[in-house]
Amino acid sequence: MKFYQRLAFFLFGLLIGVIFLIYFLGAKAEARGVTFCYLPNCRVLKDIRTKPFHYSEEASEVLAETWIDTVDIKNTLMHGDVDFDLSNIKEGAAKLYVIEGKTVDQVAITLEVLNFEKKAVLKSIKK
Repeated sequence: MKFYQRLAFFLFGLLIGVIFLIYFLGAKAEARGVTFCYLPNCRVLKDIRTKPFHYSEEASEVLAETWIDTVDIKNTLMHGDVDFDLSNIKEGAAKLYVIEGKTVDQVAITLEVLNFEKKAVLKSIKK
């Protein structure tokens, strides 16, 4: 058997094996609710979402207004953009992250979140 025939058989088998793994491992990940976050933005947002989330007094006052809701906060923590130029600043035992997003009404908002080791605290909300 010539080299190009062996190479063709090898690549064909490799392709079938990769498709098989993607299909079964992807289905397993979806069944367990596993997401794969490799980029820094995704990793920071996932880390904040997985911890117990608390609101500061300042954030609670803004949430009492009618222009923003907790659904907007959750959507921003799911799909927002972390501004790394202003983020990752140590404030005591926590790191400050600035997250930009939009409300349901498409109003731009900026969240300041303190990320502690075991909890996350929403420090402030700005338009």
